[in-house]
Amino acid sequence: MRHAGAVVLVLAIALAACLPQTSPSPAPASPSPSGLPSATPGSTSQLPTDTPEPSPTPEPSLSLELPAGTDGRVVSVSVAPALDADGGEILVTVTSQAEDRIDELVLRWPTELDDSLFLAPFVPSDDRIREGGPPLVQAWTKWVVGPGEQGEPDGTTSLGYGPLLPGATLAIALDVTRRTDEPVAFDLQLLAGNHLLALAGGEPAELRVEVP
Repeated sequence: MRHAGAVVLVLAIALAACLPQTSPSPAPASPSPSGLPSATPGSTSQLPTDTPEPSPTPEPSLSLELPAGTDGRVVSVSVAPALDADGGEILVTVTSQAEDRIDELVLRWPTELDDSLFLAPFVPSDDRIREGGPPLVQAWTKWVVGPGEQGEPDGTTSLGYGPLLPGATLAIALDVTRRTDEPVAFDLQLLAGNHLLALAGGEPAELRVEVP
């Protein structure tokens, strides 16, 4: 009986050796999200960024908006400030290069300028307004703080002179009273009525006046 048991054990071991051996299957690779680049070690991926649009340049102080109406007639102009600590004069010299008469030449500046420089078409004096004084003779036609009855915009002061004949030169002396000791820069426009005239190069007749 021992011999028979040994034979059975040998046969069982032989049968086990003949059976096919199975090995564990490798784990499936994790799929990477589609549409995204795989990162390379040692490098960083950069996403595009939106470029901000440049913001508009703010208008400087004491500026004027260009009027809707324009006049193609050409003038040349020069501005000569002569001021001390108290004030003085700004001389505006305008020459018409037009072929017809400009009925009313208008100077326009921001009314806010009054806080720094007060411009007037004459030198104030008691003799000018005293009873029995000399006749009131003036070259200017209007002095309007807008809004005015003839379309002068709000926030502007308009000083009219005229008429200006073709080829003629008009020298306008503005009396100035200083109200600050700081340098001041402001826009000065030249118009025919409420229509902006032109300079020789075709640019609008608007100047940036600087007073030290």
